[in-house]
Amino acid sequence: MQFKQILLLVVFSAYSLITYAQKFGSVRGYVHSESGEPIPSLSLKLQGTSIGTMSNASGFFTIKKLSPGNYILHISGLGFPAQDKEIRVEAGKENEYNIIMREESIAMESATVTGRTVVQERNRQAYNVTAVDAKQLYNTTLDLAGALDRVSGIRVRESGGVGSNFNLSLNGFSGNHVRYFIDGIPMENFGSSFQINNIPINIAERIEVYKGVVPIWLGSDALGGAINIITGKRQRNYIDASYSYGSFNTHRSVINAAITSKRGLTFQLSAFQNYSDNDYKVKVDVADINTGAYSPNTWVRRFHDKYHNETLMTNIGVVDKPYADQLLLGITLGQNYKEIQTGARMVSVFGAWHRRGNIVMPSLKYKKTDLIKGLDVTLNANYNLGTERNIDTVNARYDWYGNRKANGSSGERSRSLYKYKNNNGIANTMFNYRIGEKQAIALSNVFTTFNREGTDPLNPEVSENEEKKKSQKNVLGLAYSFDEKDKWSISIFSKYLTQTNHSGSRRTTTNKLGYGIAGAYFLQPDLQLKASYELTNRLPEAQEIFGDVENQEGNPNLMPEKSNNVNLGISYSFAVNANSKFMVNANAIYRHADNFIYNRLNNNQSRLIADNREGVRTIGGDGEIRYSYKDWLSAGATITYQYLQNLQEYEPGFTGVSPVYKDQMPNIPYLFGNSDVSVSLRNVGGMGNRLNIGYNLLYVHAFYLYWPSRGGDKLDIPKQLSHDVNIVYSVRNGRYNIGVEGRNIGNALLYDNFSLQKPGRAFYLNLRYFFNK
Repeated sequence: MQFKQILLLVVFSAYSLITYAQKFGSVRGYVHSESGEPIPSLSLKLQGTSIGTMSNASGFFTIKKLSPGNYILHISGLGFPAQDKEIRVEAGKENEYNIIMREESIAMESATVTGRTVVQERNRQAYNVTAVDAKQLYNTTLDLAGALDRVSGIRVRESGGVGSNFNLSLNGFSGNHVRYFIDGIPMENFGSSFQINNIPINIAERIEVYKGVVPIWLGSDALGGAINIITGKRQRNYIDASYSYGSFNTHRSVINAAITSKRGLTFQLSAFQNYSDNDYKVKVDVADINTGAYSPNTWVRRFHDKYHNETLMTNIGVVDKPYADQLLLGITLGQNYKEIQTGARMVSVFGAWHRRGNIVMPSLKYKKTDLIKGLDVTLNANYNLGTERNIDTVNARYDWYGNRKANGSSGERSRSLYKYKNNNGIANTMFNYRIGEKQAIALSNVFTTFNREGTDPLNPEVSENEEKKKSQKNVLGLAYSFDEKDKWSISIFSKYLTQTNHSGSRRTTTNKLGYGIAGAYFLQPDLQLKASYELTNRLPEAQEIFGDVENQEGNPNLMPEKSNNVNLGISYSFAVNANSKFMVNANAIYRHADNFIYNRLNNNQSRLIADNREGVRTIGGDGEIRYSYKDWLSAGATITYQYLQNLQEYEPGFTGVSPVYKDQMPNIPYLFGNSDVSVSLRNVGGMGNRLNIGYNLLYVHAFYLYWPSRGGDKLDIPKQLSHDVNIVYSVRNGRYNIGVEGRNIGNALLYDNFSLQKPGRAFYLNLRYFFNK
């Protein structure tokens, strides 16, 4: 009897709540600029009432518990003219509105006040960060790596054309010293099908480059910086599709789309594919495998370098609910095929060896602001079930002419059908508690796991394939921040790292503690000084310990790195007059790394192997200047200098002080930069049409392939100068777009890793369609 009474009371209470809720309605919406960029921190208030809210970082807002009726919504914010919009509230319903704000500069005597975009706000953090607006590059055929190569302090080094191995250098640190994230989620386990040099720029809304100190909410053990790719929400209902075709039979296609109902149910889709024969010509020393005839500096065409990949990412879930701002279940599916033309140097040539891989990765994303007042929670998890296969079954050798000669029974390099899974997963959690408007405490934890399992039916007796290769790593971070907006800010943080590795019967455990501080001070609203220091640690990656079954040899004896990093920066934006604007950034860096991990050639110079150096010191800096005139002319230039000095005094196998002690580290560019200029003409051929013409210059100073002090064998990678041009015509305010690009139009010889040659002159046609509602 008592149970029935309780049940009746619960049912009655629930009915009362539902009835009460149905007496009210709510409104929600998305505020963005004419270009589609979300606008945060706008005030939205119902006229004649005290009811209102602010748009969040993604441009969304919600006002709940409103009595039915018609209202006037007043929208205002810095840099945007105020706007009034009629809205209607219906009982028991949530009406949705899409609000477009027109950007405006407001002249006030000698000052100009403009609204700041999300990109501009990110650049004002205390951390040394550069945010790149990816939307400005949507009508190009660039991938993420190509876009990053234009950022000061960054040099992207690829071993060839589309789908080739790459190595990104950021202020002197490269490879795994720099970590990659997508929406704050580490990309360490995404596999070979999902790398930044095969992801099109259209996937991203912006790219954030952290130079040196990395905030704890990224949960990383990066030694020298981090790249965070923000896909964002963009519009709630949109479709963005593009296709390009160009030299070397290169095809790229991308589609991004989302649909969100008024009740918050959402479906998001991103898909892309890349294909290229990569059959460009290279200039190499050639020896005929049959006759032995030797021909130095001969032009030959790459004949075994085909690459393609296809990737699909989907998410389904809800947004803007009382229990979650975002709750998404997703899956990433992808596959890739890669022919391997050369080894770590171009003297090694292959004609049949190739790789295949796929990605099958379910994921969970959860985010809630004010779960309880002041507490924001973010949770992300994924697990890659994908498979990789190394296929070397042809018992022959090849030369650069494509000639083939029998080679016993050992394959081209090492006869193999090795098929394996890396079984790697990531779970990261972030708690941020705001203590009032100015202070916050953050706690983050990132756990990663790796467990390679594989078999090789051609070599079942090879014990190495059956050995345990397992690694687990955890990064725990704690931070306190104080922000006096547009005046000064400071962040103090600490990271505790733990790693356990299993290599065969060997088990090792490592624990490391790091800490740091980052601060910013505004001398004027647009003149900012930045400084940061960090004692940071990096634990070896699984690929460095166990190898990558291609060109990376494993080294289970690698030791963790430690580095003292100091960063200083200044940023200044100013206007000469109402039409001419300048932006200047400059950064200075100092790094002192112990047990520095770098890649060198193995003993037979056929593969790379990660190794430690006792110490490496880096001194350098980078700068950027940009100029714009009205809204039709933009120009800029960047320059980077970095000197990496070897501090290992004694070398194995040498007596006395090493001949390369205090030498410049080899095979690392130390002076490089780029410049660009673009013209944008409105209403060409009709209202709402736009013609953009752009030019980009890339410069890399000559640098040594080997140690400079070792005389004649040091070799030299010559100075490189590359010119790119592009023309884009957009119709109907960007709905239809057609672009033509020319890359390396001077057909210069371009080299990167260990003198591996990149493509020569190339041309591309790009078609893009964009629609949002």
